[in-house]
Parts: sequence; C-alpha cells; structure tokens
Amino acid sequence: MSRKFVQVALNIPVHDVFDYAVPPHLSDAVAPGKRVRVPFRTQTMVGCVVAVNDRTSIPRVRDVESVIDETPLLGAEMLALTRWLADYYYCSWGEAIEAAIPVPFKKGRTSMRIRAAAVTAVPSTSRPAKNILTTHQDSALVRISRDIEQATHEVFLLHGITASGKTEVYFCAIEAVLQKGKTALVFIPEIALTPQTWEWFVERFGEDLVAVIHSKLSAGEKFTQWQRIREGTARIVIGPRSALFSPLCNVGLVVVDEEQEPSYKQEDAPRYHLVPAAIRLAQIHQAVVILGSATPSLESYHQAQQGAFRYIELPERISGKQLPQVQIVDMHGQPTRGRRRPIISRPLEDAISRCLDKKQQVILFLNRRGFSTYTSCQKCGHVMQCKRCSVALIYHFDEKMLVCHHCEFRVPASEVCPQCQGEYLRYQGVGTQKVESELHRLFPQAAIRRLDADAVTRKAAYFELFQDFKAGKIDIMVGTQMLAKGLDFPNVTLVGVVSADVTLNVPDFRAAERTFSLLTQVAGRAGRGEAAGRVIIQTYTPEHYAIRCAVHHDYRDFYAQEMVFRKELNLPPTSHLVMVTIRGRQEVAVQGTAEEFFQRAQKKNTFPAVSMIGPAALPLARLRGYYRWAVIFKTPQTLEVNALLDQCLSGWKPAAGVKLSVDVDPLGMM
Repeated sequence: MSRKFVQVALNIPVHDVFDYAVPPHLSDAVAPGKRVRVPFRTQTMVGCVVAVNDRTSIPRVRDVESVIDETPLLGAEMLALTRWLADYYYCSWGEAIEAAIPVPFKKGRTSMRIRAAAVTAVPSTSRPAKNILTTHQDSALVRISRDIEQATHEVFLLHGITASGKTEVYFCAIEAVLQKGKTALVFIPEIALTPQTWEWFVERFGEDLVAVIHSKLSAGEKFTQWQRIREGTARIVIGPRSALFSPLCNVGLVVVDEEQEPSYKQEDAPRYHLVPAAIRLAQIHQAVVILGSATPSLESYHQAQQGAFRYIELPERISGKQLPQVQIVDMHGQPTRGRRRPIISRPLEDAISRCLDKKQQVILFLNRRGFSTYTSCQKCGHVMQCKRCSVALIYHFDEKMLVCHHCEFRVPASEVCPQCQGEYLRYQGVGTQKVESELHRLFPQAAIRRLDADAVTRKAAYFELFQDFKAGKIDIMVGTQMLAKGLDFPNVTLVGVVSADVTLNVPDFRAAERTFSLLTQVAGRAGRGEAAGRVIIQTYTPEHYAIRCAVHHDYRDFYAQEMVFRKELNLPPTSHLVMVTIRGRQEVAVQGTAEEFFQRAQKKNTFPAVSMIGPAALPLARLRGYYRWAVIFKTPQTLEVNALLDQCLSGWKPAAGVKLSVDVDPLGMM
C-alpha cells in the first residue's frame, strides 16, 4: 500500500499549510474536513486536514499522531469558504477554519454532555395565513423566484423603505426554496432581534424546521442546534454573522437582513464582513442571495448601480400606511434649565405626554450607554480617563462607578478630583441611564424600561423585554441601536431621537452614512400599526445633509451628496481600504515599527493603483493598554495589497513586543 500524506491547516497566524505523513494504521481514517493531532515544533496541536495526497515535496515530514473525528467536521463547501476567507481577508487558513469549528468541538473535543434539551420560548404556535402581496412585493418575488427555480446564483439588493414588507418577500422566497428540497440561511444583525424573528419564522414554518444560532445560547443549546442543522432536521437557520458557519447542506437561498449593519463585521481574525462572505458561500452552493435594507450600505448600492447586483425597490409601506412625519428640534433654541440644556426638549416632552394619554407607546433612541459620558473637575479641568485606553470614563449611576466601555476598567465614583483634590467634579454628557432618570422625573406614572448592553446582561432579558413591550406593559422604551432596526410594535406611535449628533461627530469618514442609516431605521419603528407615526429628532446640527435627508426619507439624495465626498477622496465604495494596525505596550517601539513598515512597503510597492496613508496614531491611540498606529492602503483590488503585504512581511520582524494585524475593508478607523 502506497503511503498517504496530508496537508493540515493549523490555528496559527502563518499563511501556510503543513505536510504530514499518515501512518499505515490511520490511512483509512484521514479525510479532508477531519481534525487530527500533529506534532508542531515542541508541542502537539489540533489541525484540520485540507487535502490528502500520495506524495509530498517536503523531504522530511513528521507523522500524524491521531485522527480525532469519525466523520468530517467540515464539508467541502465549508473548506472552500474558509479558503476564500483566508485569501481575501489576509489570515491563515487555520484561523479561518477555527472560526468555523463549533464551540463544543473546540480544542479537539468530539462530543459534549447535554444536561437539558435546548429550549427556546415560542410565544405562539398558530400558523398565520400567507399575506396578500402588494404589487411591488409580487414583482420582486417573481424576479427572485425565477433564479431560485433555475438554481442560478444571483445577488439581489432589496431596497425597501421601513414597513414595506421585506420580511414577507423573504418568507415567500424561502417557501420556494423549501419546495425545491433545499435549505435557507437568514442573517439578522442583532441578538435583540432574535426573539421576534424566531417568533415570525416559527409561526410561518413550524418549530421543527427552524434553528437559531447566536452567542447567548448555552454550549448545550448550540450543540443541539448544530446537530439539528447537520442532520437536516432544521432546514432554515437564523442568526447573526456566526451562523455563516452552520453545517447546512444544499443551500438554495441566503438572506442578509439589514445588510448595512456594522455588526456584520468581525473584529478578530478572520476579520471578515458577512455580506461578501455570504455571497461567496451562496456562489459555492449556486444559491440566490437577497440583501435587504431600508438604507443600503453605499458599497451595496454602488454595486447595484454598477450592475453587479440586481436592484429591486419596495417604495411603499404595506396596507397603504404612510411614513411617519419627522420633526427636527434645534437644541440651540431650547430654553435652558438653570445653566444646562434640557435632555428632553419641550416638543418631545409634549409629544410623549400626548402618547401616554392615548395609551400609545414611545421609543427613545440614544446611541450612548451609561449615565454621563465624562466626568470633569470644574476647578482644574481634569477629565477622568481610563488607565488603559485614551478615552474618558463613563459614569454609571446604578453602580456608582466610572467605567471604560472598551476594556471594562472601573473605579468607584468620587466627588474629589484626584488632580487638585478639589470637590468640584461634575458628571457631564448624556447616556441612556440619564435619559431614563429624566423620564422618571417627567413622567412618574409611566412604565419605563431601558434596552442596552448594560440592561440585558442575562440570557433571557432580551426576550422578557420584548414580551413586556409587545404586551403593553412598558410605556416608554429607552435604548441604543438595539432599538433602531427590525423591531415591529404596532402601538408605537412616537420615536424620539435624543441626540442625532452622537454618531455624526465620530472621527470616521462613514459618520454621515451611519447617522443617516440610524435615523432612518429608528424612525421606521413609528406608525407601523393603525395610528399614524411621528418622529422627533433633537440635534445641534439641523442643516447637516445626513439629518435633512433622513427627515425626508430620501436615500437617493443622501447617496448623491455623500458620493461626491467619497469620490473626491477616493474612499469606499470607489476603492477598497486595507488597514495595518501596529500595536504594543511601548509607544516608542510602536511608532518606530510603524515608520519602518511604511518605508518598507513604499519601497516594495510596484502596483501603480495602490496608494498609502500614514503612518499615524489612531484616533483611539491607546486601547486596553496597547498603543496603536496604522498604515492604510487604498486599492481597487484588495488582492494586490495582500500580495504586497506578503512581500513586506517576508523575512521581516517588528520590534520586540509589537504586533501587526491586517483588516481588509475595515468599517471603523478608531
């Protein structure tokens, strides 16, 4: 019998696979997609077999020690997807594969004990009749169904205003896929949307066909869901970006709802963005993709304008409902209370009062957690800073703590300035806790709850809040961007944006786009029932085009104005960015390494279309104790930059204690 050799991908940041010999007694056990234990340097590591060969070009290879899995853990489609992720997002194949390994199988485990079956609360078991489609919905479905029937890979951008019935189009497309004997993968951006989305899908398709994957599930629940998907019992999978690695077979449809959401971007290696990754997965399966949004990302809309995506518009709300009226309140003109500007303006306060009188519900949006956003001394000007990050600490009233939202550093709040020992500390700025406190003062009889990352630390908290709000037990819900998209509550007639300037003043070229998207999305939560909706936006910059376009629900006008700026600076979507971050605990070493890397890249850059920016300290110059500098590449083709990075990093090492990370198509520059 001829000897076999395998190529193994290891979870290390080395862009190579490693050849190993297969001992005769393991010859029949090895196969692509199975995990093996192999010697690597002085230790034994778990890796994944990506190829089996009858020869190797390596003169001396070591033997595989053992084969872990009886059947391949990853199929051919998942291996192909992870290979693409590694190539495009500049990480090792092993790192990409590690992201695809289910949590119960990490570190070489093959099974786990489940103490109790996974239980997901389902509020209703009724199966509602299929809704009658509007003309626009029917036209959209005809176009999508044609490619589903022909098993043709196509990407559709479904641009529908809020409450235009995008979900019903998803449902009908999924039904068409199920009739073909195929499966469907549905992505949602926020875990907070999971209870409502789960309820809708179970009511439509039945609990047996639907699986849900998200980080709030216990390990046992994740394992149970994974088994149902792999065995083919569950044919519809719902979840955030991690659901990309579900072991679905024969995929016919991939839906990315709210495709513009930044939460679809992974922050750690592999730093993939779900939209292109989902499109690649669908291409591997020859499946149809639907990217749905009321405010498409500029990248997706640009692709549609260029003909790469097929554009479908849903320009009207279902059942003839009107878009909510939007009012801007210029906070400069609001009367002060003492020497302070009010948190809730008089127009918003009056509107809330009228809603409460009519037994209607209110949503207030502010994209800042905590009580006060910074603490400063009125005598010497000292601002309480995080010891590990270059940011101000956020005051949390309920804990009486100053907290860093980046590294979770916390210190008890004090009334004495540590700089001058004066008793002049003041808590400045506004977070969701302060808004909640102010609402209790203004409306003491109202039932008020808060939805943000601090308020929903327990696994069941999302679902409980959702159920209470749906049942009318909550009059006013205050929250961050968790409230801004997807949630559908017919009795919500008023949405208030406490400060539209929070996202607008971030030092990032996407600030205007995110502001427009958030305002439009949160405004869409109003008026989804029988009563008309109203939106009040408080701002100090009422003339900014992002705010004005959101008031008029005018995406095209916003796109046209924003693209002028993007084209002038050659920023996405007219180019791709690749950001190399250099970090370390010694600032001088980080700066020196960044400058050395930049000079090295300049010398080796033979691609005329690739330009470079930097090196420079990032706006958030210190994070979790690490100083951070960056070099940014602009390019029409990311693979050219990846090739340049291979040349730059080959045979070169940064200073001791300094690390480099590569982020292809970054969404943030902080």
